[in-house]
Amino acid sequence: MRRVAMFCVAFLLVCGCSSVTAQAPAAPPVVRVWPPFDSKRARPDRGLIVRAQGGTLSQVLVYQDGEPVPGRLDASRTTWRTSWTLKPATEYTVTATATREGAPATVAMGRIRTRAVSSTFHVARTTPLPGETVGVGMPIILEFDTPVRDRAAVEEALEVRAAAPVEGAWRWLDDTRVVYRPRRFWTPRQQVTVTAHLAGVRAGDGLYGGTDTTFAFTVGRKQTSTIDTRTHQMVVYRDGKVAQRMAISAGMATTVEYTTTSGWHLTMDKGHPVRMISPGREKGDPGYYDLMIDHAVRISDSGEYVHAKDNVWAQGRVNVSHGCVNARPDQAAWFYETSLRGDPVLITGTDRPLEWHNGWGYWQLPWEKWRQGSALPRTVAVRGVVPRG
Repeated sequence: MRRVAMFCVAFLLVCGCSSVTAQAPAAPPVVRVWPPFDSKRARPDRGLIVRAQGGTLSQVLVYQDGEPVPGRLDASRTTWRTSWTLKPATEYTVTATATREGAPATVAMGRIRTRAVSSTFHVARTTPLPGETVGVGMPIILEFDTPVRDRAAVEEALEVRAAAPVEGAWRWLDDTRVVYRPRRFWTPRQQVTVTAHLAGVRAGDGLYGGTDTTFAFTVGRKQTSTIDTRTHQMVVYRDGKVAQRMAISAGMATTVEYTTTSGWHLTMDKGHPVRMISPGREKGDPGYYDLMIDHAVRISDSGEYVHAKDNVWAQGRVNVSHGCVNARPDQAAWFYETSLRGDPVLITGTDRPLEWHNGWGYWQLPWEKWRQGSALPRTVAVRGVVPRG
């Protein structure tokens, strides 16, 4: 019994001399927010960025006036940034959570406020109109109320959402107008939503976007027309099938202005009736006219229409108009009633090409040339959302 007791003591002594090292917990991650919390005059054009050091971001919530602010997390899940610029003179609340294995989570909460701006610009007019149903060739045109100097910054803030995938690009006509055109005609029967995320965008020295603008339109059925001025025939196709054949008379071509332009036109607007006055002529001059014309559908800015005319004797036989496309009154009325703005009309057979900037002759430009009018070095591929950057 004594030997057993001594062994037990020895065992206890050995065990008591051994040490057990406890592993220290990992340091918690650090969350950094830019602009810093409690900023009162943050620049709206630089957006908001949240970064995690020593961990990853598991959640970022940013709100403005109770509404969530959209943003994106990078592939490493260490950087989150707002999708668009911030609104001027606005308060934002931020809650960001960062985690790291073996360490407690870090939660950062705070507020920032953007500075007020003295000069703003806005979208003054949109084409199409909100809620309008249009043809498959319809462009998107935005007009601003103030000239834009930084076109790239503004163009990057323009978002197009389409139900069907489409490739497209913006082209600047001047400092106040920019046009979006898909590479190919829109897929029919779908809704398209356009958002100009302009609030906080810096468009020039001291000039910032004042508000965002959003509108939606519907692409209707696919209707296209072909007009051959040599055979004096017009064919209207609806969803790939012939909907109407029309004998027509085009421009007499005795002068440039009386020559119908060849190329891809779009129906732009229509009137019943429309007053038409001879260009560059005074009353009493040879060739002067001042007429009220029924069922007129405009296809260019140089005075070209598809319209009704009772010169049925010429239709299908000879070109006698002042540049417009004349059709039988009942058929012109049918075309008038069935046309949507943005329906493509292809005219062939004359030696006067339609200029791409004459009306909505945008489809006259090959795709690569169209892209050259963009302020950004890439095509915008729309698959639900236009990517930025």
